[in-house]
Amino acid sequence: MKKLYILRHTKKEDEDLNIDDYDRNLSKEGIEEAEKIAKDFANKNLKIDLIVASPANRTRQTAEIFAKYLNYNKTVMLNDVLYMAFVNELLETISYTFDTIDSMMIVGHNPSLTALAVTLVGFKEKFQMGGTMEIDFDCDSWIDISKENAKLISYEVPK
Repeated sequence: MKKLYILRHTKKEDEDLNIDDYDRNLSKEGIEEAEKIAKDFANKNLKIDLIVASPANRTRQTAEIFAKYLNYNKTVMLNDVLYMAFVNELLETISYTFDTIDSMMIVGHNPSLTALAVTLVGFKEKFQMGGTMEIDFDCDSWIDISKENAKLISYEVPK
């Protein structure tokens, strides 16, 4: 059994023509929201073997907040592919994960995460900022994940 958590970053700073989108940080509200979501997530006592995030500031910050609250003592893996990714690039990133990893979290952006959720579990909504999705795969290798062996366990959005 493989488990995938998908997390979209929380609220980002307002657009500023002098700052590239890649460099936009979480807003104060976004930081507080990420901390609340991460605390709630940590209270479920879920085990995360690997956190992979887009290196854009807001996703990196969201991933680091989750790592702190989950007592994740490893390095958050930053993957350039996750910024502005096509769904096939996300699937490839997941598929090439070592099989010693049983649960992983991907922290990224829209529209990529919505496309991933549609592809894997037929999701019919837009992936909201701060949204978290849990998917179980009935397989022993990440290379074997597919819509056929995927089961949506939960999708939660900030309240």
